[in-house]
Amino acid sequence: MGMLFIVIASALAQTPPVGATEVVELRQADLWSKRAGFEAEILTGNVIFFHEGAYMFCDSAYLFQQTNTFEAFSNVRMEQGDTIFVYGDYLHYEGNSRLARLRNNIRMEDRNVTLFTDSLDYDRAGNLGYYFEGGMLIDEENELTSFWGQYAPDTKIALFSDSVKLVNEDYTIYADTLKYNTESKYADILGPSRIVSDSGYVHTSNGWYHTVTQDARLLDRSEVYSNDGTKVLIGDTILYNRLSGEGEVFGNMYLEDTARKAILQGNYGFYNEKTEYGLATDSAFAIDYSQEESMYIHGDTLVMKSDSTFRDIKAYYQVRFYRSDIQGLCDSLHYSSRDSMVYLTGNPVLWNENNQIMGDRINLLLNDSTLEKAVISDYAFAIQTRDADGQYNQLSGKDMTASFRDGELYHLLVEGNAQSLYYLQQKDSTIIGLNKTESPYLSMDIENNQIKRLKLWSTTTAVTTPLPQLSAGEDRLEGFAWLDYLRPTGPDDIFRSNARRASEATEERPRRFKREDITL
Repeated sequence: MGMLFIVIASALAQTPPVGATEVVELRQADLWSKRAGFEAEILTGNVIFFHEGAYMFCDSAYLFQQTNTFEAFSNVRMEQGDTIFVYGDYLHYEGNSRLARLRNNIRMEDRNVTLFTDSLDYDRAGNLGYYFEGGMLIDEENELTSFWGQYAPDTKIALFSDSVKLVNEDYTIYADTLKYNTESKYADILGPSRIVSDSGYVHTSNGWYHTVTQDARLLDRSEVYSNDGTKVLIGDTILYNRLSGEGEVFGNMYLEDTARKAILQGNYGFYNEKTEYGLATDSAFAIDYSQEESMYIHGDTLVMKSDSTFRDIKAYYQVRFYRSDIQGLCDSLHYSSRDSMVYLTGNPVLWNENNQIMGDRINLLLNDSTLEKAVISDYAFAIQTRDADGQYNQLSGKDMTASFRDGELYHLLVEGNAQSLYYLQQKDSTIIGLNKTESPYLSMDIENNQIKRLKLWSTTTAVTTPLPQLSAGEDRLEGFAWLDYLRPTGPDDIFRSNARRASEATEERPRRFKREDITL
């Protein structure tokens, strides 16, 4: 048998021309035979081929010297260096192109990576293996399956397409096209994909995901959902970590909590799905649609915080808000669903119907879908515009409580240094004059936007001046500023500046009252 092998090897060991592909070498076979009319040489028993650094083993083979190819059958094995091993039932190898076509029960091993398939073409020239009838790649962290795929041992990059599925013990990725680096553990998402875990799921079509650290960069309006589907975070670009639950958004952030009926938007944002903390800046605004009338809030910075039952919304700087029954502006706002309160600070101004209220601090109580009460502290100024041009009923004092019924103002109570200016009229609406009062306390009932009852106590001064006898400025209380030009007119009007005219700047407002100023 040894003599036979030497004769065969001598016949096959032909030196190729310079620049030509090397001839496939037969290194071993137990039996060689040739059939008349059959081009191939038949090799059986412990067959070994060698070609340009690769050994190929099988139980039997057909060798075609004319085309520099062979077919290998049963227990096929390829070894390239000490890292790449390929196993299968059948191999067709083309020496000129260095292309190996393996079929049935294929297993390709490259250090810690194993590829399983039934149809694998391995291009040795490009060191690239690809399958096209379904396959699976496994490494220490993940199991990837797809209908089509390829793997490059040099770069450690695998590309998958058509029904791609990456399974990790903590999550699963379903994708149209996915590129995966078995060394760096980065998965590049190249088509419509979904990442599913116990904490939630992600929809994206472009980006990358690190399968170990679970950091992600998601592009092209990706969506991150909570596990119950009630919360969604959307953005042009999202930096997201599944372990921490934190997502940072760049461009057109959209955060919605459908369970608590709130939306947070801005050109930059941050959200932690575990603490349910959200932040938005740059054209930021929030929508609370938990009640019959939706509230739209804008500020330089907005924060939304939720728990299992309640939700808080905070807005800072250049705050403007709109609801059909109330509108306002301030430097900072805090809305709490826990007590249905809205807290306004920093030169707040509130409008309702034809009424305007200003103060140092304004707290609003919302009852279901309507405004129930406004409490103004330390400094308060209420103005009611009349149908006549330039005529305003006015009320100022230290603390003020405004009560509303069905969204309309019906009662005002002033405690401390109360002053009022209001137009007296007869039943036929003829104006009698302008009445001015001063007292420590004042109560006013309002009906159909008209003053119906006025009560003052304990010490009171009051004077009524006919309109023709009014001197310039007597129809205004000190600190008067009708700011209707700043009033938000709708949901789209919350992004304007709150800057007042120079003559109405806040520093011109009268000094704040102190408690010792109150006289009983």
